[in-house]
Amino acid sequence: MNDYQYKMLINGELVGATTTFPVTNPTTGEVIAQVPDAEPHHIEQCLISAKQGFATWSATSLSEREAIILKYAEILEANKEEIIDLLVAETGKPYDNAEYDFGMLTTCLHFFVEEMKRIDQPVIADPDGRFLNYIQRQSLGVVVGYLAWNFPLLNVGYKLGPSLASGCAAIIKPSQVTPLATLKVAEYALQAGIPAGVVNVITSNNYDVTNPLLTSDDVSMFTMIGSTRAGVNAMKTACTNIKHFSVELGGNAPVVVYDDANLDKAVTDIVNLKFANSGQVCVSPNRCFIHESIYDEFIAKAKAHAEGLVLGAGKGEGRLMGPLSSEKERSRILGLVKSAQEAGANIVLGGNVVGDKGFYMAPTIISDVKLDMDLATNEIFGPVLPIVKYTDQDDVIALANDNEYGLAAYVYTTNIQRGLQAAEKITAGSVCVNEVHYGVHLPHGGLKQSGVGKDCSRYSLAEYLTLKRVSVLVND
Repeated sequence: MNDYQYKMLINGELVGATTTFPVTNPTTGEVIAQVPDAEPHHIEQCLISAKQGFATWSATSLSEREAIILKYAEILEANKEEIIDLLVAETGKPYDNAEYDFGMLTTCLHFFVEEMKRIDQPVIADPDGRFLNYIQRQSLGVVVGYLAWNFPLLNVGYKLGPSLASGCAAIIKPSQVTPLATLKVAEYALQAGIPAGVVNVITSNNYDVTNPLLTSDDVSMFTMIGSTRAGVNAMKTACTNIKHFSVELGGNAPVVVYDDANLDKAVTDIVNLKFANSGQVCVSPNRCFIHESIYDEFIAKAKAHAEGLVLGAGKGEGRLMGPLSSEKERSRILGLVKSAQEAGANIVLGGNVVGDKGFYMAPTIISDVKLDMDLATNEIFGPVLPIVKYTDQDDVIALANDNEYGLAAYVYTTNIQRGLQAAEKITAGSVCVNEVHYGVHLPHGGLKQSGVGKDCSRYSLAEYLTLKRVSVLVND
């Protein structure tokens, strides 16, 4: 086990706790660290320091904030390998995935401070010419962010980037499953000269202790990335006063592959995205609708491409896929596979545990999936690709929409009109046609039960700012 003493960042100081909880390496199943379990007085200190930090940071000019934010990004880049090593240890990610995860943090820091310079504050014409009417944008306040475990530092970037750029103060709680890299990047915030209270990072395994972060009158926004159930519960708790919410929640992404699709392209994209991060991706393909005329060929090609995956973490040869996050998650997913098989689905590939160490599961493809199976109605969040056959008699868009979630969707067709029509009719926060495409400049968030608000892009940054209308009498 790592003997390093991990600490929380509260009011510009590194702080321990009297109790700790363990962090497990999913590659080996072994405990690798103990991290502080926050106590009630830590939460109180966070709220007080964040309120004070907001007063300081929001009054700091954007050019001064930019210099500090860019220095922070530079320090993180200088310590990239150390941070990535922690990510690999706590998540089991292959190196390239961990490098992407880390890179999104520094990318977000750069992007949002640049985007802040382009926030418009327009003048609104006055019909009588008596008033100068304009929009003013100001820092919103204290932001509390609860993060998911699948992309620890990307999630930090999604929340800390706009918070720092806009002049807000942040209290970040990483997942108790993967807190190590987040605690480490919090330490480097001190070196960058970010004022005390502007960034606070706490770790906790007890929601009863952290709930005051949600209920406090000093918090202006609650934001999170997680399951719909967790999001609804947190929002219920937080509804003690008027505050802003921005939550990216569960998904069940449909993929529609039409009979005229470029099949090789569709197979490569879908399989690569499905098994990226061991399927533990919120926008991962979850229900793959394949036209009957190409159904068998799609399955054969998908199986061949997935068979090229190699199980492993960190650096290694080949197309690596890491373990699942825990034995609990692996058992849950294996249960979904077993239930589908018992209901008539066919396991084309995988469906089994691999190895006697860690939480590995074989890449799995299942055909003959019916839409009433748990595998199709629930978010899998694991390396399982369910394939559904459809015919010309089916309304495939209605089938794709027949779910409570609406985070992401994918369409493959060489008919651009068909692709545009599908994109218009599918109810999802993002629809990618003929290629998977995400980026910090593009808004990311869900419809229906997949959340409210956006991460990434200028639309996210706007959520961290007030919108005030000012009218000045200039011609009486």
